[in-house]
Order: sequence, then C-alpha cells, then structure tokens
Amino acid sequence: MAELKSAYLIYGTNRPRVEEAVKRLRDRFAPEAVERLRASETSGEEAVAACNAGGLFASGGRTVIVEGVERWKAADAKAVGAYLDDPTPDTILALVADQLRRDSALVKAVGKRGQILAYDVAKRELPDWVRSQLRERRVESSPGVARALIELVGEDMHELACEIDKLATWADGEKIGEKELEMLVCPRGEVAPFGLTDAWGRRDVAGALAAYELLLERASETRTSLLARLAALVGSHIGRVSACHRFAQQGLGAREAATRLGIHPYAAEKAVAQARNFSEIELRRATVRLAALDLALKGGSRLPAELEFERALIDLTKRAG
Repeated sequence: MAELKSAYLIYGTNRPRVEEAVKRLRDRFAPEAVERLRASETSGEEAVAACNAGGLFASGGRTVIVEGVERWKAADAKAVGAYLDDPTPDTILALVADQLRRDSALVKAVGKRGQILAYDVAKRELPDWVRSQLRERRVESSPGVARALIELVGEDMHELACEIDKLATWADGEKIGEKELEMLVCPRGEVAPFGLTDAWGRRDVAGALAAYELLLERASETRTSLLARLAALVGSHIGRVSACHRFAQQGLGAREAATRLGIHPYAAEKAVAQARNFSEIELRRATVRLAALDLALKGGSRLPAELEFERALIDLTKRAG
C-alpha cells in the first residue's frame, strides 16, 4: 500500500466526482476493513483514535472515512495535523466534505502530509460541465439546453448528474433540445419560465400560452404564489430586453450588455436577439401592461387571476395590428 498517502481530503461541489473518489479508495480495502464515521458525531480526536485503534484486519490495511468534515473546527484540524506527523502504518484516513475554503485549517493540515482531492466546478462553468457530461454519453446539446437544464434542476451537481443520465438514456445518441427537457425533466424549486420568455421573445402567442399552461400544470406551489412569481420573472426579463434595446441604439453589443447587466454572455445574446423583435414604444407599453397585471393580481380585478395573466401575456406578445 506504499502508493497510498496516509490521509486524503476529498471535497468539492462536483459531488459525483467526490463520491467516485471515495468509492475508489473504499474499494481498495476489504469491506470489513472500512470504518465510516460522521463528523457530526465524531471529533477530530475521535477520528484519530479510530485510526490508532487498528483492528482485526489491520494486517491487510484499513481505512477510516469521516464524512461531513466541513463542520469541524480548528481543534479538530489540529488533532488531524498532529496525527499525520506520526500516522498509523497501513491505515488511511479519508476526510470528505462538501465545500471548504482552500486556506482552511483542515486543508493546510492534510496538505502537509496527505493529499488534497478537490473537485470544484465554478458556477459559470456549469453549462460546459453539463454539455461535457452529455457528450460523454454520446448526446449533443446546445449551450441553451445546458443552461435550461440548470434552470430547471438547480445547481446541485448530483441532481444534475441524475437528470443527465436519464436524458442520455432517453436520447440514445440523438441530440437533446429544450422541448425534450420540458417533457422529461421535472422542475425543482422555483419555476423556470425560459419556455415562456423565449416564446414572448419570438412573439409567438400560441407558444407563450402553451408554455404558460405547462407551468400552471406542473407547479407545486399555490396559484397565487406562482402567478406572482411568474409576473416578476417575466417583468425582470422584459426589463433586461429593454436595456439591451437601449444598448443596441448606443452601438453596444451582447458582450457589453453582459458586462453592464452582470449576466452570462449567452443570456445577453438571447436578450439582444429578442430586443430586435420589439420597438422602443412596445417595450415601454409592456412595462405599463405589467404594472396593470400586478394590480389585477393583487385584487384590482374581478376576473380570475389565471385569466388576467393570460390576457396580459397575449397583449405583451402579439404584434401590433
């Protein structure tokens, strides 16, 4: 076992890779020679004691895996650092965490004598990661599809990996589009209205209404909460498109728009493209129409809220005349 270090610190936002690394280490030992602990119930000193305790299977090597060590304090890291100055032979200490600062005491303690395995993916890199995972499974996708999947599922990479496996199985080597996402992926958390805003941007009334009906059908929250959230999200999107319309009049492109608005370049490119489908006066009227919708949703109309939203959506999307 000379090729193994005395200790490993395995962490990062890329949970599938973290779990894979832990499994690879665990598989090096007999099942009975693996001791798994939780940091919520085990201190650094207790983890060290478990390593020093040896056991019936010490002759064949053993490993002590402690999960959730991001909750440990400086004293726990100090105990681990002291242990690694004179570790127990043929015993591997594996510490697993979700997220850690690279300058944390635990990273420094393990880094001196052991090995750090960090599997982080920055937020801005998630769409590329999604596409690469699909590509590994022989499925092509666009940047827009990758971002749409993240919008539907969230940024938990374990959840994303599960959905990627499901999509790849269904696609069987064929390309995946946003229609397939809407059909196969169940949204988590907040409603993801990209289908609605994209149809509005194309001035596709039928498409916008279909996307709206789908959101109503799949929502798990109350209608009042859903409609308020949708109105706010559509308003925010139209505000972004209006800003891009003004930027275009000033001779600015998508890159400058992304910087000024603090959004991803892909989102800026989409907003700039949609801005070409509307005049300045139409976008101003859209702001007024959204204000009227807000009043109606807050009790200013006798019509059902769902109908008020539908009427507003038609007014916002249709072409003049």
